[in-house]
Amino acid sequence: MLDSRRKAYLEALGIVAYVRRSQATPAAPEPDAVVEALDKAVPAEPALGALEVHSARRAGPPAAERVPLVPSEARPEAALDWEPLRALVSTCTRCVLHETRTQTVFGVGDVRARWMFIGEAPGADEDRQGEPFVGRAGQLLNSMIKALGYARDEVYIANVLKCRPPGNRDPRPEEARECRGYLERQIELVSPTLIVAVGRIAAQSLLATDTSLARLRGRVHALGEQRRPLVVMYHPAYLLRTPSDKRKAWQDLLYAQAVFRRLEAGEAVLE
Repeated sequence: MLDSRRKAYLEALGIVAYVRRSQATPAAPEPDAVVEALDKAVPAEPALGALEVHSARRAGPPAAERVPLVPSEARPEAALDWEPLRALVSTCTRCVLHETRTQTVFGVGDVRARWMFIGEAPGADEDRQGEPFVGRAGQLLNSMIKALGYARDEVYIANVLKCRPPGNRDPRPEEARECRGYLERQIELVSPTLIVAVGRIAAQSLLATDTSLARLRGRVHALGEQRRPLVVMYHPAYLLRTPSDKRKAWQDLLYAQAVFRRLEAGEAVLE
């Protein structure tokens, strides 16, 4: 049966969960056939029922680019804690983006979160408010996070770039390179169970690949020397332009939840 909570999340994602009447009991709704198909479509992972709520925070302290990256050890941020790191980012002049930004966009959420979402770069709303994913795309991302069973402040959200590219253009390789050390330190400090790359550009930058989004989705990738598990999902801004693919986004969420549950159970998810 399509419970009320799950129905609400599907509606928040813009997925209409139609129900059909049972011949025996006309008033009792059954799951939408499309939703059933999405549940079965999770590739190479255990089937999921209704999404369960988990604690997004650990009880104790936390345990890309196709051009050569400067090792983190050579950067001053490599050993910084949260507040010094935030202060360093706020005064950064490593690339030309500092000339056009209103302010830097550091990151937001629980610094001991088990889920970390990484987008490509701030947009106009984010540049004004200094927080990632606060516009229409951010509202949709919030709904997607809720569909996983969490509030926005129970996960950690960051971007590959900390400054908005003019006109919301794609990040340039040299810009991503200069910001990479900041993001690497954020990942180290959060030490999430699972990283979710939000959209094609973020995924390609993080994984240093030009592989298409279609081929990156539905797989667990190893990020960096630490081989942190990473999965890829559609960017909410793309879903706002292409609502028909929101059903695929729901599939991405189911897959991410399946991977997360396996990681929490201590199972190997990387080849």
